[in-house]
Amino acid sequence: MMSSATHSSDAPITVGELVARFLEQCGVRCAFGVISIHNMPVLDALHRRGRIHFVSARGEAGACNMADAAARVSGTLGVCVTSTGTGAGNAAGALVEALTAGTPMLHLTGQIESDFIDRDLGFIHEAPAQLAMLQAVGKAAFRIRNAETALATLREAVRLACTPPCGPVSIEIPIDVQARLLPVPADLTPLWPAPLQPAAAGVDALAACLLDKRRPLLWLGGGARGAGAAVARFAAMGWGVVTSVQGRGILREDHPASLGAYNLHKAAEALYQSCDALLVVGSRLRSNETLRYQLRLPKPLVRIDANALAHNRGYASDYFVQGDALATLHALADRLEGRMVLDPALLPDVQRARRQAEAHVNATLGPYRALQDGLAAQAVKAGSGLWWVRDITLSNSMWGNRAPRLDHARAGVHALGGGIGQGLAMAIGAAVADRLHGLGRKTVALVGDGGFMLNPGELACAVQERADLLLLLMNDGGYGVIKNIQDDLYGGRHCYVDLHTPDFAQLCASLQVAHLRLGGPGHCASVLAQAWALHGPVVVEVDMRAWGPFAAKFAGPILRKD
Repeated sequence: MMSSATHSSDAPITVGELVARFLEQCGVRCAFGVISIHNMPVLDALHRRGRIHFVSARGEAGACNMADAAARVSGTLGVCVTSTGTGAGNAAGALVEALTAGTPMLHLTGQIESDFIDRDLGFIHEAPAQLAMLQAVGKAAFRIRNAETALATLREAVRLACTPPCGPVSIEIPIDVQARLLPVPADLTPLWPAPLQPAAAGVDALAACLLDKRRPLLWLGGGARGAGAAVARFAAMGWGVVTSVQGRGILREDHPASLGAYNLHKAAEALYQSCDALLVVGSRLRSNETLRYQLRLPKPLVRIDANALAHNRGYASDYFVQGDALATLHALADRLEGRMVLDPALLPDVQRARRQAEAHVNATLGPYRALQDGLAAQAVKAGSGLWWVRDITLSNSMWGNRAPRLDHARAGVHALGGGIGQGLAMAIGAAVADRLHGLGRKTVALVGDGGFMLNPGELACAVQERADLLLLLMNDGGYGVIKNIQDDLYGGRHCYVDLHTPDFAQLCASLQVAHLRLGGPGHCASVLAQAWALHGPVVVEVDMRAWGPFAAKFAGPILRKD
């Protein structure tokens, strides 16, 4: 087959090549997946054209997590390619994570030959109700049934994936359809959704509700990630700003108006009771960040969200405006700037609450305070910022969700859905996206030994990709959080939580991965500096049994006890 450089504009192309050309028009620079007989027409086209870098993951779950993280840090469409049947099923958990995080992503999967689909013949690689499975774990799912409808389906899938609330959209393409020929479409332009503009009357009413407030607070979630310029106007007016974990960095966390993600601590709740309004933007006010919806928040509580279903969800809204976060906040700022008389003590009170919350967290860390502070110091010293990737692990719950201070709306990447074992793959996706988009930040991931062992094969992918990432591997030989819960609720009966793990130094050596060991807090600065200076994947193993316990136990999400 001729290369794209010599391909006649009149020559027909396969549906597989149509997919490749359309993704190029979407601005996609990288895709992630596992090659198989049921996606080869698509991947062969990507390879021949050479315009999209394809990362060969070691499993579909890892590939999907990589695409998710790449989309999060780059702000572009993530792309994952899997096989049919068990291959698509392997990606299901990672698709749930992308859906929970609101990541715009296109999942392309194969399907058996059209003549045999849904006939329950036991055809090789058949998966009964695959389309229904994909619909259940993503935002939507489609099947391309013929070449003529391929472009329309691709366009609609990308439009839906990128329409707030964003999420992963799957397309299954039978292998025979992937190979069918069609004329080159004259126009491959994607149908990007326009930002949802708020109704002027609604913004007027919201402004009237807030105009006389003296101590207003802004709560930002992941849906406000693109609204940094408008948020800065509110901070300049003297508003306080607090974020969900997903909203970290929209306002630099060293800004005097920022409470950071210290959103459920007692000092923060005391501050809330002194405020006279809370404007929630792009946040679901999730259970684990609101004490299961019992956190006492300021009143009136008003909301801006692109999703109409956010109104009265979790907490009652005293007023609601549907609209894009950036456009709506700018419109609201136009109506409020120069007209509000804010309490000059508000921002000092925000900083006082932050210091108290930080002190409370720091007091629980024991020796691990040195690791938290050492990482923050190294990031400042490097001066280029970082992508802060976290798995579900005890150290993340204790401090990683709130420290170090982030300076970029996309700097924080974490397993929002609560599944373990996704951190390594997410770090690879972030590092690859950073390289291909020229973003210039170091990828640092915080993972536990239990979670790491779910997908250790992806470390080989990191080597093959020369992914520039630093992996902080917190090794306590088991599931630390679960042990604490068993101590708290099950009489200290530790069952199924002690894990046999490999010699990580030998594992890394076998894969030609740099490995450094942190046997105590006294060497944090030197080891982190050494790791930071290396290129490619680096594992810094923190021997938690040598370090000792945290000063306090974390036994799951905090519940209201008063």
